[in-house]
Amino acid sequence: MGKKASKAVGNIYYNARCSAAEREEKFSSRESASEIVHIERTRLANIELGNITPYPEEVKMMAEAYNMPELCNSYCARECPIGRGSVQEVQMDDFDRLSLRVLGSLQDIDKLKDSLIEISEDGVVSVDEQEKFNNIIDALEKISNNAKALRLWAKKNIRFE
Repeated sequence: MGKKASKAVGNIYYNARCSAAEREEKFSSRESASEIVHIERTRLANIELGNITPYPEEVKMMAEAYNMPELCNSYCARECPIGRGSVQEVQMDDFDRLSLRVLGSLQDIDKLKDSLIEISEDGVVSVDEQEKFNNIIDALEKISNNAKALRLWAKKNIRFE
C-alpha cells in the first residue's frame, strides 16, 4: 500500500480499506478503491477522513468489497440515528476467542431458563422480580451479541457456495 494518510488513521473505513489492500493491491489507492466501491474519490476521502458520514448504501458497498461485514454493524451502532439506540456494536475476534465467548455466555442458560419460568408463572414481573428479570435480559443480550459476532466472523471467513 502506498503512503498512509495520517489524518485518516484510526478511521474505521480507512482502516478497512487498508486491511483489504493487504489482501488485494487494488484497494491500495483511493482512486482504484473508489471505482470498485462506486463511491466518488473525493467523497471516499471525506468518509475516510471523518469529514462526512457515509450513506448506509455506501457502508454496505465498502463492507462487501473489503470483506469487512463488521462495518455494517459498526455503522448501525455508531452512526445510524435509529441504530445508535438499539444496536450494540459487536467485538470481532479470532474464531477460538469467539467460540469461548459464546460458550461462556451459554454456561448458565439452564439457570436463566428456570428464573424466567419462575418469574413468568403469574404473568407479571413484580417489583421484587425486576432485578432478576433485568439480569436475565442482560444475559440474553450478551448471548445475542456473542452470536452476532460469531455470525460476522463466519460471513467474513467462510465462503458459502
